[in-house]
Amino acid sequence: MPFLKKILAGSPAAARVAPFLIFLALTFCQGTFGAASAYWFYFAKTLVGAWLIWEMRPLVAEMRWAASWEAVAVGIGIFLIWVGIRGEWTTQHSLWVKLGVAHPSASPPVLWNPNDQFGNGSVLAWLMIVTRILGSTFVVPPLEEVFYRSFLYRCIARPDFQSVPLNQFLPLPFLATAAVFGFSHNEWLAGILCGAAFQWLVLRRNRLGDAMTAHAITNFLLGVWVVWKHAWHFW
Repeated sequence: MPFLKKILAGSPAAARVAPFLIFLALTFCQGTFGAASAYWFYFAKTLVGAWLIWEMRPLVAEMRWAASWEAVAVGIGIFLIWVGIRGEWTTQHSLWVKLGVAHPSASPPVLWNPNDQFGNGSVLAWLMIVTRILGSTFVVPPLEEVFYRSFLYRCIARPDFQSVPLNQFLPLPFLATAAVFGFSHNEWLAGILCGAAFQWLVLRRNRLGDAMTAHAITNFLLGVWVVWKHAWHFW
């Protein structure tokens, strides 16, 4: 779409923020048009997300996949942390109830389980499962890492964010970005640790690609775990 290209090319910030916001808007639409829309909107946003990455690629030089032993180690380690952390305070629902922000009778997030919606083992259920795994592995990491690690971290440090080197450690942006990333997930504690680990990778390697790879490994392993263990609460 010419208008989107114009928006993305309008500024370095727009190229990094607009795709993430479009993806986020589609996320908020999940489930708002009936139970099945949670799945069909995810399917649609995965396709839209892949297209957005294609449009961003010429404009965001640092959005390039890269591999290293650190990326593999962090990806596996964060997966183990994500499935290993348990406790009454470790999800946003339980945290807000404990802090008195939410009423104890407040309903927890609805589980994202295609088998319940489309029939156990049905073609549609597997289509949604595969879409979720592929989307979280190949679409989510570039969009989120560009927004959080390339834009938000550096923008907190300085409005002229491109003047901040990717490998410059800054305490406030580091903590703030990890917190924002963490609380964008229901598993907020694991999310904060995850955000800090991915930011560390960017600082260590002075590039975004290793964090993208670690993010992809974590999400892929988590997707396999969800299906294998029927741990749908992670989705």
